[in-house]
Amino acid sequence: MTRPPHDGPGGRARHALGAAGLTPDEEAVYELLVDSSPATPARVASLGAAAGLRPEVLPGLLATLEAKGLVTRSADEPPRYAAVAPEVALDVLLATAERQLAQAREHAAELERAYQRRVTEEAPPVVVEVVTGHRAVQQRQAQIQRGASHQLRVFSKQPYFDPPGSVAAQHELLARGVTVRMIYERAFVDRIGALRQIETMIETGQQARVLPSLPMKLYLMDDRFALLLLRHQPDDPDADAALIVHPSGLLQALSRLFEGLWQRALPLGLQPPAPGASSPSRARRPGQDDERLIALLLAGLTDEAIARQLGISHRTAERRIADLTSRLGAHTRFQAGVQAAFRHPPATE
Repeated sequence: MTRPPHDGPGGRARHALGAAGLTPDEEAVYELLVDSSPATPARVASLGAAAGLRPEVLPGLLATLEAKGLVTRSADEPPRYAAVAPEVALDVLLATAERQLAQAREHAAELERAYQRRVTEEAPPVVVEVVTGHRAVQQRQAQIQRGASHQLRVFSKQPYFDPPGSVAAQHELLARGVTVRMIYERAFVDRIGALRQIETMIETGQQARVLPSLPMKLYLMDDRFALLLLRHQPDDPDADAALIVHPSGLLQALSRLFEGLWQRALPLGLQPPAPGASSPSRARRPGQDDERLIALLLAGLTDEAIARQLGISHRTAERRIADLTSRLGAHTRFQAGVQAAFRHPPATE
């Protein structure tokens, strides 16, 4: 088994068995024994040192793994440790974890019902919460993103203060089959490196459109909650504030606002790679340069901004825009972008 590098004592680059109740170091020792059973404590210590495990923690880790049924210990002196077959040992741990998770979900549902009873009994019923402070706003924003079960809709507008892991959270949603739709404000697309970031998200499955401006920074989680940023002051984190909108006429209005602007927004015409194709960072598809140029034209960027995003000179950008306009028989750069977008609509739409 090829193992990823250790992040240092007590940490690992990958922790796949946390759901089974294993710590990163327990997982590391178990993987070593899967490869090298049976092994004496000295042999385990030697292998563990190469993986960044401290020798003094190994006796405790081996004892814990034995108690969890993941390893066996012989009666020899010194004893020899052997990994129990993962199909047997891990299935038991995972089944236990699944039961505990089901119980936790059931209790969470009971708490939600109690919460909703309290909310609906209040007079007037709770429609919005005001959240203040940078940390609290980021925490609720992360909860809104990760909690989506069928769709996440976002107005990507300044200020760009998304919490760490925000992009990873969207990748997780897309991997689960959740629809993610983003309307980007032109100012975002104009940022250095923004085009590559948007391309990466579209390749993963995000649906993206662009408008010259947006009325607010907004996150819509399914039809259950919305987060609307009220204030963000980098020099005074305590002054940050946001509204959490609960199911209500206001939430429905925000949903209709998003759908209306989505219809008006222009699609960012960046095609995802064909199934089985190599990564765009390693090999470009035919016509991809045109797709990137079209996306930037649709966003309304200047020639200088387009040159920066594409990593080319201003003169080269002007020449490519003129060539695209000529090939499409368009009279203006914006008309060229629109014509190209509607002739070759994004595959994600």
